[in-house]
Amino acid sequence: MTQRAYNFSAGPAVLPESVLAQVQQEMMALPGPRASILEISHRSPTFKEIIGAAETNVRKLLEVPDNYEVLFLQGGGRLQFSMIPMNLLTNEKKSADYVLTGSWGKHALKEAVKAGDMNVAWDGSDQRYTSLPTNDQLALTPAAAYVHITSNETIQGVQFPNEPEVGSLPLVCDASSDFMYKPLPIERYGLIYACAQKNLGPAGVTIVVIRKDLLQRSSDTLPIYLNYRIHAEEGSLMNTAPTFAIYVVRLVTDWLLDEIGGLEKMAALNRSKAKMLYEVVDQSEGFYTGHAQPDCRSVMNVVFTLPSDDLTAAFLAQAKECNLTDLAGHRSVGGIRASIYNAMPLAGVEALRDFMVKFQRANQ
Repeated sequence: MTQRAYNFSAGPAVLPESVLAQVQQEMMALPGPRASILEISHRSPTFKEIIGAAETNVRKLLEVPDNYEVLFLQGGGRLQFSMIPMNLLTNEKKSADYVLTGSWGKHALKEAVKAGDMNVAWDGSDQRYTSLPTNDQLALTPAAAYVHITSNETIQGVQFPNEPEVGSLPLVCDASSDFMYKPLPIERYGLIYACAQKNLGPAGVTIVVIRKDLLQRSSDTLPIYLNYRIHAEEGSLMNTAPTFAIYVVRLVTDWLLDEIGGLEKMAALNRSKAKMLYEVVDQSEGFYTGHAQPDCRSVMNVVFTLPSDDLTAAFLAQAKECNLTDLAGHRSVGGIRASIYNAMPLAGVEALRDFMVKFQRANQ
């Protein structure tokens, strides 16, 4: 097999090697049906066991209460940007509050305004999305249908360490890039959603955890696929589900439970990985400059710049020669972005840390 690089891609992203090995082993034929996961019916007993186990794992890892549904949908976060206002706005609650902490929050708002009037409760654009609001800076609307946040902005490397205080308003969260990186108080959320290709599996499936009372807001006038209530009633099998992606989510959540030992241990490992890289940035005397303010730095996406474009290009080229790949920052920020999701092994972060130190010594 070709030697695997340490893949720091922001998504689709690194997966656990043990999961990839099991996928490889079972690709030709799953035990039982003697056919590939790519070939079996989404309504077969084998797949119903797979999706049921995936849901059970999600509920166990996050301690999801019984008054929440766990849905497996398609369309990625982009579709959720539209489905959320279409389902949660009502005749009595015609607008919602959006907290803009980076590019993905802006994308969510751009789609939401097509469904109704939206209130921007806070916008960090003046600070180039390097910080987060305090609770008293949020201009919330008492009659809002919900409050939308993006828990982790992959492009700017800004992450909420804790949920903002929104009172009795339903908190809706795009957790696409940090879902399952630590335990969550699910009862603080009305709805939390995440496309899988960062922390949970391949592209193709999006997980939505929604409080059951909010399902009653879904109107019968909605197109059938865009109705959360129908998906819940059909057990996420209203249409042909993304069977392969859900199968891998089941394996990744097995890995989180059995190999990692749960989300408390995953969170500790993630914090230690991020600390390694931020210490190099902070001790570099300005050679590396972090984008986000220290109190809201992302544990998943470490974003920093170098003194010049030439040095950035040299950093990327030499890193690739050392099997450290996909480190280029987003074009809107530039510099370097090291995405160190759950499955990035400690050895990969250690290799990047050592490379950063060596590169600075050679170029300062």
